[in-house]
Amino acid sequence: STKYPFRERSETPSMATELSLQCHRAYGMDGIIMFSDILTPLPTLGIHFDVVRGKGPQIYTEVRTEEDVAKMADPSTINFDDKLPFIREILGTLSKEAEEANTSLIGFVGAPFTLASYTIEGKSSKDCLTTKKMMMADETGDNKAMSEFIDKIAIMIGNYGCHQIECGAQVIQVFESWAHQLGPKGFEQFAKPAAQKAIKIMKDKYPDVPVIYFANGGSSYLDLQRDMGSDMIAVDWSVDMAQAREILGPDVAISGNLDPTILFGTKEQIEEAVRDCIDKAGGPGKHLLNLGHGVMQGTPEEAVGWLVDECKRYKGKDA
Repeated sequence: STKYPFRERSETPSMATELSLQCHRAYGMDGIIMFSDILTPLPTLGIHFDVVRGKGPQIYTEVRTEEDVAKMADPSTINFDDKLPFIREILGTLSKEAEEANTSLIGFVGAPFTLASYTIEGKSSKDCLTTKKMMMADETGDNKAMSEFIDKIAIMIGNYGCHQIECGAQVIQVFESWAHQLGPKGFEQFAKPAAQKAIKIMKDKYPDVPVIYFANGGSSYLDLQRDMGSDMIAVDWSVDMAQAREILGPDVAISGNLDPTILFGTKEQIEEAVRDCIDKAGGPGKHLLNLGHGVMQGTPEEAVGWLVDECKRYKGKDA
């Protein structure tokens, strides 16, 4: 939008509610997703950011040392109603809409590593070099800022997920949007334990609320995600769904993973991709079909309708 800045749209209840409902009204998907951003809770720790048109997110709080981390708010004492009052109003309104539409209300949070690295880099980054230098300094014991920071975020995110549930969210998805910046070692050492901690906080308090974990770009170490503590693993489009199912095993619920660019294809190509993904995941009812990343700017709206319609129509290759 050129008229309203992103944070105004995502933090003004009337705007965020309307934007959350538009897709469900248009396509009748099996869920309503809150219109928000993974960076939204950062100010609760004293981290200042904005989303600048043409540049994307810009974070203005520098985090380099243990002292920088120590200056932040105590994540265990954050009052989200005080710091983010719009969340309760947005989810409260959407909860009523979801009930009337007989569908689920989905909240989401950013995973700790992604939020930590985003903050450290200050903006989108191709290589996350500053973050990786801090990871290496943490490993040697020269500067423990990385592990202390990511732990602080894990507690905050776990509690923020609980707050969303208390406000009406029926499912929480955890987005590790920068998993592509990590190899298996970095994931196991930093991202995984922090994400597991955040997920455990949510599951300990609300065991019956499903939590989905999605590591975008993390398909090369999918085997390390079997024990995240979440109820479902979402996979990106870079791995074949049959291979993902084999790696995760038959007992791990899975979601994904259509390439978002398929929506620029023909109706026949889109329908074939839907059927192929469902079959490889084990057939209808064996997984949650969605894109292996977000809808791209410029995607034809009718193409989204074709995808949803075919997903609802398809009963399996033996039907």
